[in-house]
Amino acid sequence: MSDPPKSHGRLSIRASRTPRDLMAEPQAAGAWTANVITLFPEAFPGVLGLSLTGRALQQGLWNLRTIPLREHGVGKHRNVDDTPAGGGAGMVIRPDVMDAALREAGGRLPAVYLSPRGRPLTQGRARDLAQGPGITLICGRFEGVDQRVLDANGVEEISIGDYVLTGGELAAQVLIDATVRLIPRVVGNQASLAEESFSDGLLEHPHYTRPAEWEGRRIPDVIMSGNHAAIAAWRREEAVRLTKERRPDLWRAYRDRMTGTPHDPAKDAQLSGASHQAGTEPAQDEG
Repeated sequence: MSDPPKSHGRLSIRASRTPRDLMAEPQAAGAWTANVITLFPEAFPGVLGLSLTGRALQQGLWNLRTIPLREHGVGKHRNVDDTPAGGGAGMVIRPDVMDAALREAGGRLPAVYLSPRGRPLTQGRARDLAQGPGITLICGRFEGVDQRVLDANGVEEISIGDYVLTGGELAAQVLIDATVRLIPRVVGNQASLAEESFSDGLLEHPHYTRPAEWEGRRIPDVIMSGNHAAIAAWRREEAVRLTKERRPDLWRAYRDRMTGTPHDPAKDAQLSGASHQAGTEPAQDEG
């Protein structure tokens, strides 16, 4: 009897890991770490477990840990919130519950509360966070978090925009993604980071690829010229034009920095057209 044919494929077959499996693996010592305090730990890693950030998580270039807020709730039903002092709609997360979750996270990392009243998230702030040891993020729900626990723990508030979400989980993923991609080796081509929007204070220039002509629209001749100096100049001009047209607040800040003029954030707010109405339609989610 002849021997059965040998397989030239894989030596073994096992199910591919799901994004959430990446969080169950041992934490990489010394790697940038994100602690996330949330009522919905199942929301993570979400998109962070995919593509570049997911691969970097698998490689141990950063760590992700969720801290379920419900586990620190009080009473038989592990309540995490209560009615607002002074009256009003909605519910507020209790300070003792949030403080217990922060204690579980430990005090080694800076704490950030994702809030529409916080300072705007910028590329510069993401870069600063990426250069640190990590971050502890608080995902709010309901009307928000008792101010006393934020003050007691020196929590920074950061906003991802002038609008209101039902909770901080999506905002946390935005902040983590913006930060993790700046960690060395996460993005393969580091030069691409230097050319992105906001990297030098301007929006990024337009991009093109093959085919050279599509639906009667041609790639600008200068881009196809092979003259690298001319291409760089065109890209710079386009970055300036787009920033002036779409983000006059960024253009003014860039111009002031180039000329040494003191920066006036109040004028930036007027130029950006920010409504500053975030929070006027609070979420009423139960949790």
